[in-house]
Amino acid sequence: MAYTKRSDGRKMDELRPIRAEIGIIPNADGSALFAHGDTIAIAAVYGPKPLHPQHLQKPDRGIIRANYNMLPFSVSERAKPGPSRRSREISMITENALSSVVDLTRFPGTVINVEILILQANASTRCAGINAAAMALAHAGVVMKEMVASVSIGRIDDKIVTDITKEEEDYEEGEGATDIPFTLTSRGNLITHLQLDGKLPAKKLIEAYEAAVIACKKIHKYQERALKGEKINENK
Repeated sequence: MAYTKRSDGRKMDELRPIRAEIGIIPNADGSALFAHGDTIAIAAVYGPKPLHPQHLQKPDRGIIRANYNMLPFSVSERAKPGPSRRSREISMITENALSSVVDLTRFPGTVINVEILILQANASTRCAGINAAAMALAHAGVVMKEMVASVSIGRIDDKIVTDITKEEEDYEEGEGATDIPFTLTSRGNLITHLQLDGKLPAKKLIEAYEAAVIACKKIHKYQERALKGEKINENK
């Protein structure tokens, strides 16, 4: 049977309810919460500060060091605590997605630590983490060329859907599902992060990118509102 209706009642291009807030960790230089529905991420930024050991310093620029982790009970089956191959991979992806928009030449020899914790997970955790981290960097006053926003676009059978859930990720009827996380810049819609497992026709990939552009513009507006001090909670 072809995929025709989303189980949570959303339209194919509709985001889940969004939560967004800054300043949630008082002792961090910058912090933020961002949630797509049941997926909740918090991020804290510390720095820039001198990088140690000193031989790792870059004389012409700083670096971003991200650390992504999930709480053990953020998923239905208890996640193993501590770093895993997946958490290290997502940490590296996050560093790359953010480094392209932060003006690291202003902070030579330094490190900006970005700590991301997933409190609750229902797919799109890396996207929620990147959205929270971008807000936390801005809240910390780190100079950025543009903001970034991140969303997971899915292909389910022949349909392109926005902000997919775990249930949709696991969809196996028909042609099954493909998950495509995008991170895009706020002004140029440039891709700073894209992942695709499996095969996808070029036409569908272009369609997925176009859906990501629309979704990320919406997410960026939520980020902007939160950075101006508004506490956003569409679940209420």
